Amino acid sequence: MIGILAHIAVFIYGTALFLILLYSLAQLNLLVSYLRHREQKEHIPKFNPFDPTQVPFVTVQLPIYNEMYVVERLLDNIAQLDYPKNKLEIQVLDDSTDETVALLQKKTAELREQGLNINYLHRTNREGFKAGALKEGLKTARGEFIAIFDADFMPERDWLRQTIPYFRDPGIGVVQTRWGHLNRNYSTLTRIQAFALDAHFTIEQGGRNANGHFINFNGTAGVWRKACILDAGNWEGDTLTEDLDLSYRAQLKNWKFKYLEHVETPAELPIIISAARSQQFRWNKGGAENFRKSVHRLLKTPNLSFTTRLHGIVHLLNSSMFLFAFIAAVLSLPVMLAKNHIPELGIWFKGSNIFMVSTVILFICYWFTYKNIQKGGLGGFLSFIPMFFTFFAIALGFSLHNSFAVIEGHLGIKSEFIRTPKFNIGEFSGKNVTNKYLNRKLSANSFLECFLTLYFICGFTMAWWLKDYAFMMFMGMLAYGFGYVCLNSITSGK
Repeated sequence: MIGILAHIAVFIYGTALFLILLYSLAQLNLLVSYLRHREQKEHIPKFNPFDPTQVPFVTVQLPIYNEMYVVERLLDNIAQLDYPKNKLEIQVLDDSTDETVALLQKKTAELREQGLNINYLHRTNREGFKAGALKEGLKTARGEFIAIFDADFMPERDWLRQTIPYFRDPGIGVVQTRWGHLNRNYSTLTRIQAFALDAHFTIEQGGRNANGHFINFNGTAGVWRKACILDAGNWEGDTLTEDLDLSYRAQLKNWKFKYLEHVETPAELPIIISAARSQQFRWNKGGAENFRKSVHRLLKTPNLSFTTRLHGIVHLLNSSMFLFAFIAAVLSLPVMLAKNHIPELGIWFKGSNIFMVSTVILFICYWFTYKNIQKGGLGGFLSFIPMFFTFFAIALGFSLHNSFAVIEGHLGIKSEFIRTPKFNIGEFSGKNVTNKYLNRKLSANSFLECFLTLYFICGFTMAWWLKDYAFMMFMGMLAYGFGYVCLNSITSGK
């Protein structure tokens, strides 16, 4: 009986590692595409942003829900956009139920008196959540193009002049810019979030766009052609990532997306682990929901290349990698024991090098991102190594929480759109911060994460005793990652 269970565990463990390897190879393919495309010069027709006869009308939409700490900063920033005032409209789409309402009413009135074309729209319900607010605003939006910014984003003054010109190509439905980070160095938590997002906005967005594969509007810091939104069926609130949903529906109707890596739009990263949890849950569950919703159309839509379909499937299954990683993590201890006590299983463990291959591939991919955005050379490489393994470990620490999100998404279990609390904070100031929107209830997942920390510490100890150094390294990363998530969840009181 033990032998049968051991064979089953090793098979599932190997399957999870193989799926992670496939994902890693897809990332490597995107990196090659990105690097190849970066060396090419683009010749794209563009509007002249300084010719009044070519400047189109733009509506800027600001979807907001209970963001009292950042809304005034947001409106002050948007008011500084360098764009002809007679061709610019700003919509404040407010679903708030607290002091944010009064703050916005006052601020929009002040800006309107200063000559800004700004409209305040307040809904008394959150039907459709963010998607519902955007759809409601679209009914009265005058702009041919719709720029969207979440409450914590701070576009540069010339942002519209850098993005709108690309819409001279009538086939382009979306222009998306790269996210920057106002508080990258606030803490370890913000550094690893920035590290992960930098990779997404370099390898994934850049690599897919380079080969004409599907990318996604990232919910903010981008511009839609209004006709594209309507042609794709408008915003829908049946998934937690309405941006990914509309992106695929638009591209399946042959609209092109343009990604601008050189245009950076800074925003605030979550600084409290409960805020990061809620954001991660929404993104990962929404990804799984969109796999359910879009994969059949992706497979059946004619005139798509095999590689575009393949990368589309991998894209929609990105969040499921957390589930495969969690399965491999939990099974690592029994698999290690089987490896050392059931000799006939030895042949199967030659394939365990898959984990090392996947790690090396991801190491290479993330290094190219790191040196492009942060620091290259020997000094950059030496600082990258601990950053990569810290990120890798903490990402594994989030795998339990994110696996629950993925499972709910694939099963079609619905949940409320929970916004990520913002703090209006930059780099580390050494001061304590407070935020009334924080969820101060300790998640039930935190208790499981604490148990798993002890589980992997035991696994590390056993690996050390067995002198199985490969598993010892893996167990050590898992113990650190789950311990970090567990300890931060408890000490932050969230």
